Amino acid sequence: MAHDTSTHQHHDEHSEHDMASNRMAVSATLHCLTGCAIGEITGLMIGTALGLSTLATIPLAFALAFLFGYTLSTMPLLRAGAAVGTALGVVLAADTLSILTMEVVDNVVMALIPGAMEAGLVNPVFWIGMPISLTVAFFAALPVNKWLLSRGKGHALTHEFHGAAAQRAWIPDLATPILVTAIAAFMAGGLVVSLADELGLQQGSGDSHAVHETLPGGTGSAAG
Repeated sequence: MAHDTSTHQHHDEHSEHDMASNRMAVSATLHCLTGCAIGEITGLMIGTALGLSTLATIPLAFALAFLFGYTLSTMPLLRAGAAVGTALGVVLAADTLSILTMEVVDNVVMALIPGAMEAGLVNPVFWIGMPISLTVAFFAALPVNKWLLSRGKGHALTHEFHGAAAQRAWIPDLATPILVTAIAAFMAGGLVVSLADELGLQQGSGDSHAVHETLPGGTGSAAG
């Protein structure tokens, strides 16, 4: 009977450990996703504003995704009292593989969606393709983070660093959901604006065609 109780307790502890590990992996992946999304959207906006080609815009968005991803992880460690060099070292070791996986998958998915890579910021295809690609990238990076955490690597490094202070500073429980919600709202807003612009262009084209029909020489005119 005692053996059964001990086995049951061990099973419960193992289940709780797995749940905690899964929650940490999800949080780590959401954290990377936030930085990637901010960096990519910023890069694409800059590329569009400067009239850069797709081949030039993709590396820019890729680089900014790493920049924002590393920044979001570094700042909490600095607030926890880490030196800049130490914090950067921890973050580079913790985030690089996760962000790289996410960026590669995200860009591949965007490339597979017809017209998504060439679409401008006022094109609905872009704002539909972006959340699809980021969602696929999230599920691609999740097992990577779980694997890293199981080996004491990845974001486990930031948890171990500086003890409880780093744990409180890394990915505040409220900060990541707020950022994710803000990004989702921004992308939804971009989709609405692009749809409105497209409908406006279609309406304008229809009005122009109707005017043309009433003008002399138009197919609907007496001269026609």
